[in-house]
Amino acid sequence: MGTFGASERCSAGGLSERASASPVTSSMAPGSSFADQVTQLIPALRAFARTLAGSAAEADDLVQETLVKAIANAHRFAMGTNLKSWLFTIMRNSHHTAYRVSRRESPAAAGCASELPTALPDQDWCVRAAELRHALDRLPSDQREVLILVGALGVSYEEAADIFGCPIGTIKSRLNRARLRVLEIFDERSPQALFERSGD
Repeated sequence: MGTFGASERCSAGGLSERASASPVTSSMAPGSSFADQVTQLIPALRAFARTLAGSAAEADDLVQETLVKAIANAHRFAMGTNLKSWLFTIMRNSHHTAYRVSRRESPAAAGCASELPTALPDQDWCVRAAELRHALDRLPSDQREVLILVGALGVSYEEAADIFGCPIGTIKSRLNRARLRVLEIFDERSPQALFERSGD
């Protein structure tokens, strides 16, 4: 699946055209269309996609696939439920399906991280971001996904449990193990220390 063109990449206009026949609304913002609300969540989708995918291009493709599926299945979205969680579920399922297919077609290529972005050495904050990204890549996928969804994107334990199809206790356990593992990788005792070091 190709990525969006420069003039239509994840645009509200493009989504509105596809969703014109799907007058679905959620509880997020009265009066706004389904396409408008999906568009507002694109930054969060991109952030989660970068956690799942091995490169920026693959992440863009995953966002596009998620948006297409969301618009095509807008009539299945239950009013009053959480749209963000619904979109994250679509994205995660799409990624896992593609991953299983890629492993069957080319096992040696699965999980390749060769296209990770390189940070500029004279920018401490960028170096820190790259280090965090590499640390996240060392986590098991279930822990990494929970850490990003709950810790970075603000998804609640209940919503995460729905997305992963597991008990809330499992989500809390994965999150705790992920946080401890990241601290272990950086040889730190607190999350704050991960960011304080960049200002030394």
